[in-house]
Amino acid sequence: MTTVVKERSIGSRVGVRPRAIAVGAGAALATVLVAVFSLGTGDFEIAPADVVATLLGTGSPAHEFIVMELRLPRLITAILVGAALAASGAVFQSLVRNPLGSPDMLGVTNGASTAALAVVILGGTSTQLSVAAVFGGLAATLLIQLIAGRALHGFRFILVGIGLAAILTGVSGYLLTRGVQMENARALLWLTGSLDGRDWGQAVPMAVVLVLVLPLLLLACGPGLRILEMGDDSASALGVPVPLLRNAALLSAALLVSFAAASAGPVNFVALIAPHLAKRLTRAPGPNLIPSIAVGALLLTGADFIAQHLLEDRALPVGVVTGLVGGGYLVWLLTTERKAGRI
Repeated sequence: MTTVVKERSIGSRVGVRPRAIAVGAGAALATVLVAVFSLGTGDFEIAPADVVATLLGTGSPAHEFIVMELRLPRLITAILVGAALAASGAVFQSLVRNPLGSPDMLGVTNGASTAALAVVILGGTSTQLSVAAVFGGLAATLLIQLIAGRALHGFRFILVGIGLAAILTGVSGYLLTRGVQMENARALLWLTGSLDGRDWGQAVPMAVVLVLVLPLLLLACGPGLRILEMGDDSASALGVPVPLLRNAALLSAALLVSFAAASAGPVNFVALIAPHLAKRLTRAPGPNLIPSIAVGALLLTGADFIAQHLLEDRALPVGVVTGLVGGGYLVWLLTTERKAGRI
């Protein structure tokens, strides 16, 4: 009995959770299966075995061009953006200790959208749009933190974020009235959230940011965020540098969601839904970063597949699918939280 208790204690300290690992592995495997099916589906059908052979470098020249040049960059962008949004959402929800605390609801995504929209209306390039989205998301995060002060949890932070989101939505509406028809059409497509036409120019920067930021979140911030859920005083007593942890986690999450917006536009609700699904599947407290990342990648990959093939005559922006699914999930979440007396 003593040995079992010691093993459980050690596993708890290092964050080894078999159920969380199983959920993450299952979601990752499902993402691979959806990816293979997605790469082979389109105007030119390719069998799954041929898709795998092409990815391994033994496919025909025609298959290599279609899979590697036309379809794979979009798929990789979807996986990376989904992972980034999910990680960001998990961190925000853990920091504010509220299930509605996602960057979609708190104005961070709106900051990226408004800045990018200004570039579109002014006729800027795609590179300028991406840079503006990153700086807009970071600026919105810093502004929320400045107004809310130290209240990075509870309704004060959420209310400040919702208020800023409303202001930025109004600014975006004004910008749309100042643009010409062609610029507005481009802006509206971007504001919906779309993976259409994405290439390695969007996938590579997103991959670099994930490689740099995720280790910081997983190794440096993840264990501290789990302890922080017990309260600031308890976390401080256990040696957690609470202000430093919060600032590092908040900046990392804002960076992820800003780059995600720069790569695919403001794809809503993935950051909200993925951490919730991961937490329900793992049945564990804390941000559940690894399962959330895997679930987020699966959600956006599946949503993009549906967006491409739901209608026969045209492809939908992926944001339409995530908006429909996420809106329904949000209504259900609000209903459940109200019945539970948490809102």
